[in-house]
Formats: sequence, C-alpha cells, structure tokens
Amino acid sequence: MPPRDSYPDGAPCWADLTTSDVAAARDFYGPVLGWEFQDLGAEMGGYTMCLRGGKRVAALMPPPPGAESMPAMWNVYLATSDLDGVYARVADAGGKPVMGPHEVPGAGRMAFAFDPDEASFGLWEAGGHTGAELFAEPGAMCWHELNTPSAETADAFYRQLFPYSQEQIGDGREFDYTAWKVPGSGDSPVCGRYRTDVAHPYWSVYLAVPDADAAAASVQRLGGRLVREPFDSPHGRMVPATDPAGARLTLCQLP
Repeated sequence: MPPRDSYPDGAPCWADLTTSDVAAARDFYGPVLGWEFQDLGAEMGGYTMCLRGGKRVAALMPPPPGAESMPAMWNVYLATSDLDGVYARVADAGGKPVMGPHEVPGAGRMAFAFDPDEASFGLWEAGGHTGAELFAEPGAMCWHELNTPSAETADAFYRQLFPYSQEQIGDGREFDYTAWKVPGSGDSPVCGRYRTDVAHPYWSVYLAVPDADAAAASVQRLGGRLVREPFDSPHGRMVPATDPAGARLTLCQLP
C-alpha cells in the first residue's frame, strides 16, 4: 500500500513508547515487529523513530528529566487540525490539560492531557510529520481503543473534543464497546472505547504482525509476557502482551 500521508481529525495518528531503557526496547520490538531504528539525537531528547521498510510507524523515547521512575507505557496521539481549539475544550469537558501546545521543529505541534478518569492522551497537529506512514500493515499500528470503567463519561468527554459518532457494537452490559467514527473516515471506525474494570484507564495500541503465534513466541523469548494466549476474533488473531518493561500492547494478525 502507498504511504499514509493524512489522518482525519479525531483519528489516532501516532504512538510512541516512553521507557527508561530505550536500548532494551529496541532489542525487543526490533525482532517482534521487524523494526529498524533512527535515533534523532540529543537535541531531540533521544527520540528514536521506529521504521518498517524505511517508513515511520512509531517511536521510542526516554522519560523526561525528573520523571525517570515513571512506568513504561505507550502514548496515543489524536490528530487535529485545530490544536489550540481542541486543547482549550479539554478542561471545559472535565479533563485536565497537562502540557502544551508546543512546537516540534519541522514536525508539527503537540499537547498532552488527561481525560476525566485520568487516561492520558496526546494531540497532534501535523506539520512536516503527519503521523504513521503505514497503517494496518505488518509492523504498523492497526487499531487503538480506550480502556476505562467509566463508559458514559468517556464517550461524552471525547465527543466534546471531536465530532465522533459513537455506535454501541456490544450489548451495552456484558460487552460494552463503542466504535467511534469521524467525518472523513467513511464507514470505518477510527478507534473505540471498551468498558473494562481497570484501576488506571489507558489508551491501548494494537500492532499488526504477519503471524500471531510466531509473534507470541518471540514476545516470550525476548523477555515479554503474554497477558493471554493468542485467540481468534472477528477482527483477527490477537496477542495481548507486555514488553519486558511492562508496557501493554496487543499484537494482531489481521484477517
């Protein structure tokens, strides 16, 4: 497929991993996902691009100074053409602005925030960097979802930030999952919200692999952990896992 060069407002467009040991993360994600790496240098804080076939698909970065003990985690960024406007609505909608907006030279503008249940998320206004250059292909992101026990609160909060249409695809009780679409995404949802009893709500990252079972074996061989054995779903064969530092991810063999 040709490189992806745009994302509609509200669609997850980028993800990066904050981890205290970037070298160890490279040793894990490189073999599991077929990634190569490009360290952008000290002037960019050790930010490291993850490449698949020469295309930017994600990134790794160390924690900011003073936060070296923060747990390893994937950060998800939602695309916006109006960063200032969306960021200004965060507090009004019940969330908490955390950082930004600020310029990333030559790339774009970013901000970070917490939703009402303290799930963190990024906002990205594209400049020279529009986001992941591959999507839904092996080695690239293929889905994102918000995991939270507060379903109605989350749906309402994000709907105030972006013009999401949110469709319940479960029964709303035993399986409560809303699929979110935005103008410009056609009939395809761009992300979802899953009601689940987690102590700390979070945005999850799904990464595509050509063979889920082989990927699961690699995760274990390289020091990661399977949260659940590989299983089949209508959307592919899934491998919920953590990397060696404890960051959560799901590997997915697409149908």
